[in-house]
Amino acid sequence: MASTTDPKLEKKEEEEVEENPTADDEDTGAQVAPIVRLQEVAVSTGEENEDVLLDLKSKLYRFDKEGSQWKERGVGTVKLLKHKETGKVRLVMRQSKTLKICANHLVLPTMSIQEHAGNEKSCVWHAADFADGELKEETFCIRFASIENCKTFKEKVEEIAESQQTKSGESEEAGAAATELIEKLSVESKDKNDKPEDKETPAAAREEKEEDKKADEKN
Repeated sequence: MASTTDPKLEKKEEEEVEENPTADDEDTGAQVAPIVRLQEVAVSTGEENEDVLLDLKSKLYRFDKEGSQWKERGVGTVKLLKHKETGKVRLVMRQSKTLKICANHLVLPTMSIQEHAGNEKSCVWHAADFADGELKEETFCIRFASIENCKTFKEKVEEIAESQQTKSGESEEAGAAATELIEKLSVESKDKNDKPEDKETPAAAREEKEEDKKADEKN
């Protein structure tokens, strides 16, 4: 049986419903407190006291001696960080997504970095790395998106290593000078202590001679 409802009446009812929403949609003004309140926590990266000398995107590999092959350590950002107080510089690289550290070691004067054979976008070096929580001798290979970035990284590492060598030499010279000064002061102090004894020796000799002379006269 066909419906006899007037289409115009249906449309009017729909408009009334839209104008007068149900009680379920009404805002009661009630506020629901969260079950657990989360407090803001300061996250430390360990880089707060360091200045960024270099920051480049790259891919890092390490050489697996047992398998005699290169293994990927991660894709991310490699940084050269200089400590504000000590002046020491370290190389740090974190994976982009997880921020996991895949390289963490000091740039020492003995560090030698070379271009990877057959690839101008890659560099190779050896270091005592602390990324896994313990010092391990590692051979790294890092690859950049461009030759320019690779060249910039290599030159910066070489510059830092050379500056660390200069500081080390200055420190050794300062230490040697301090040692020499201490030895000099010790010798001077010893000489001062010996001088009164030297003055007393002639006097004692004269007294001894006078006593001998008196003894001869009595005889």
